[in-house]
Order: sequence, then C-alpha cells, then structure tokens
Amino acid sequence: MGLFILRRFGMMLVTALCLTYIVFFMTNLYPNLEKLAKTQGNFRMSEEAVDSYLGNRGYLQPTPIKYLQWLGVLPGFATELDDGRIVGKCVRPGVAPEDTPTYCGILQGDWGFSTVSKEPVANVLGSRLANTGKLMFWVMVVMVPSALIIGVLAGMNEGSRTDRTLSTVSIMSTSTPEYVSGVIFIALLASTRNGLGPWLHDLGLIEAKALFKGTAKSAMDDANLRNFTLPVITIALYGMGYIARMTRASMAEVMTAQYIRTARLKGVSFGNVVLKHALRNALIAPFTVIMLQFPWLLNGVVIVEFLFAYNGFGMQLVTAAGNNDIEMLLAVSVVSVFVVLVTQLISDIGYVYLNPRIRIS
Repeated sequence: MGLFILRRFGMMLVTALCLTYIVFFMTNLYPNLEKLAKTQGNFRMSEEAVDSYLGNRGYLQPTPIKYLQWLGVLPGFATELDDGRIVGKCVRPGVAPEDTPTYCGILQGDWGFSTVSKEPVANVLGSRLANTGKLMFWVMVVMVPSALIIGVLAGMNEGSRTDRTLSTVSIMSTSTPEYVSGVIFIALLASTRNGLGPWLHDLGLIEAKALFKGTAKSAMDDANLRNFTLPVITIALYGMGYIARMTRASMAEVMTAQYIRTARLKGVSFGNVVLKHALRNALIAPFTVIMLQFPWLLNGVVIVEFLFAYNGFGMQLVTAAGNNDIEMLLAVSVVSVFVVLVTQLISDIGYVYLNPRIRIS
C-alpha cells in the first residue's frame, strides 16, 4: 500500500506541474498581460507604454522562466524604475527594499499579490476557501446519507413501487438545475409576501414572515438554520439524485449476484444479506462518484453562491477572471488541481479497501 501511495503521489506531482504550467501559460498570454497593464495604468496607454510597464515588471520574460519564478525555484524578477522605485515579483507595498525576499513562490508559501484587492492572495483566498469549506461540509452531510439511503432502498426493491417512486425523485432532483430550485425555494420559503411564510405567520405558527432567509451573506460569519438552509438544500438536491441513481444501479446488480443467492439459500436473513454482504460491494461505484463531488462543490456552485450572495471560492474564481487578476487566477487553479488530485487519490485508496478482489503487489 505504501508503494502504491508513493507511485500515485509521483503521478499527482507530475500532473499538477503539467496542469499548472498550462494554466500559467494561458493566463500569461500577451492579450491578458496587456489588459492587466491598462487596468493598473491607463486604458489609453500606448503600445510602447504597455511594453514598458510589462517589461519593467518581468512579464515579458520567457514563460518557463516566469513559471519557475512563480514556483519559487528561481529568484524573483526585480528592477529599478527611473523615479527610483523598485518593482518586481517579490516587491510588496509597505515592505522596504532590503527586506524584500529573493525567492517568493509557491514553495515559499507566497501565493502572490492580488492586483484587484491590493493584498496578498493567500489572505483573500483563505477566507473564500473557509466559506466554501463550511458550505461543502453541510452539503455533504445532507447529500451523501440521503442519496445512499434512497439508492439502497431502491436497489433492494428493484422493479417495485418503492423503486419507481425513489427513482423518479432522483431523476427529478438531478434534472432540475440549481438556479431553478434555488429560485423556487426562495419564492416558497424565503418570501415575506408569497409562499408559506406569510401563511404560517398568519396562523401564528412562526414569528417571522418567512421561514428562511433568501440570502446567505450573513452565514459567512454566523451560519444558522435560517440563513444557511436554502443554499445547502439547493446544492444537495442537485447532487443527491446522481449519487442515488449510481447507488441504486450498483445495489440492484449486487443483489442478483450468485453469492447473495447462496446466502439467502443458506437461511441468512434479508437484512443481514444486505448489511453484511451486499452493501459493501454496492458502495464501490458510489464512493468514486462521491469523491467527484468535492471538485464540483469547490468550483461548480458559483451560481448558487451568486444567487444567495455567498462569497465563496467559486465567486472568487469568477471575480478574478473578470478582473484579470492573474496571481489570483493562478492560486485558484493550484487549489483546484490539488483538490481534484487528492480526491482521486482518496478514491483509488478507498476503492482498494472496498473491493477485496483487488490486490496491490
């Protein structure tokens, strides 16, 4: 197992370097750099002024050199302008030139400086990751157990009314986009004029005129039932159907296996057959699907974050791309690649433990 993990880790490292280099190359194309120069300077800058701005800050160096500087393998570029100011990759506002480090890359824990927020990328990205991590945790708490229960119950009773009902619910949840279900939830549960809130308030069952809040902005500081329920349910419902369908198909296939029939013929109760024999094998395929939900929750829920005014990782990605914040885009890409590779590694290891037929030499 140790050798397996080391090999996987080596593959992950090579893949991460390749993917980050591709992203670095794309974000450092000249049109992006030109837009960056005009954003930081003047949109009426001449081509000579743009080239001067980019050249003085090291943006016109060969891409492999800039990539190694960004990693922290090579010293950061620095130069002195005509007015005596020193600019470069490692130069930060408020830091004296003699205190400026020679190396400032990912290996040194320096994620760069945001040209939009005017502060270190790590400070901004850290808070956004914390917000998304909180959202991901509660979505997984709601989504995974619900999906597995629905899938197992449907697969145990293949072809029955229970199976058809649960399968219909799963298909409907997956086929309904988050922006549709989110708007429906806001209209029914968070509106003070329409929906269930005013009706329950008139009956004296609730004090407020709405069951939940239609925004999750306050949940970034204090997540509670009223301001965090709707975004969690909106995301969980969309992902739940896919996991449930995979679980149902896997469970139905396992229940027809020969060893299940043998166990039943030997007099093992149906409950023991399901819990001790079928469930473990039925969870192999859903486990991989569950691991794939983490990258999706990190980047793919930007619509829900926008809908509920929740400043998470996905919103930061869109903001960085819209404002051509190159250092922020690179940091976001590194985190995204890392999450994808780590979840794949966990998926491979979990697959080995769940499937006893696989042996690692």
